[in-house]
Amino acid sequence: MQNELILNYDPKSTISETIRTLRTNLQFSSVDKKIRTILITSSMPGEGKSFIASNLAVAFAQSGNKVLLVDCDIRKGRQHYIFGSHNQKGLSNLLLEKVAENYKNYIKKTKIENLSVMFRGVTPPNPSELLGSEKNKTLISILKEQYDVVIFDSAPISDSLTDSLIMSTLVDGVVIVAAQKKTPISAVNATKKSLQNVKANILGIVLNQADTQSRNYYGHYYE
Repeated sequence: MQNELILNYDPKSTISETIRTLRTNLQFSSVDKKIRTILITSSMPGEGKSFIASNLAVAFAQSGNKVLLVDCDIRKGRQHYIFGSHNQKGLSNLLLEKVAENYKNYIKKTKIENLSVMFRGVTPPNPSELLGSEKNKTLISILKEQYDVVIFDSAPISDSLTDSLIMSTLVDGVVIVAAQKKTPISAVNATKKSLQNVKANILGIVLNQADTQSRNYYGHYYE
């Protein structure tokens, strides 16, 4: 496992505390319906969505939840790098098979108690079609029954990529990651509007990579 899993190697850091606060906020974000499937997305590459997704998964696992982290950024997902593994097979491969019979073959246990992960797999020519397929809908329903929390690390939202918009309609809620001094407000607003147009449940926005009291990697949560 790489040093990006800060909750694992530096659990007392300010960043770790912030991510645990994010976890708590998400747990209380809905009174009437428990949030069990969470999509993490952003407006552009390099905002730290995979960092947030992986550490948030660790935070939920450390609180005693049975957690699965799914890398559904089929084009450029990097969770296999974060967890120091290969990407020979994963979500994209599974969605070409019989999902209900074979999904367990694509889930890997990690060294962190209660946390498993499914990597993205090979990059197919039709990621959006795979994510919008009935097989993917079936998979999400199965995973929701098998795990307390399922976190999906999804592709950035842009005019040319609909992957995350498709996924946002299949999960309980969406978190948008933005980077301080990098992500234009206009981009965040455009991402938010795109999600609202498909009636996604936006849980909040995480401001990542913020300089605070000499810290160079910090985060804040806004509903």
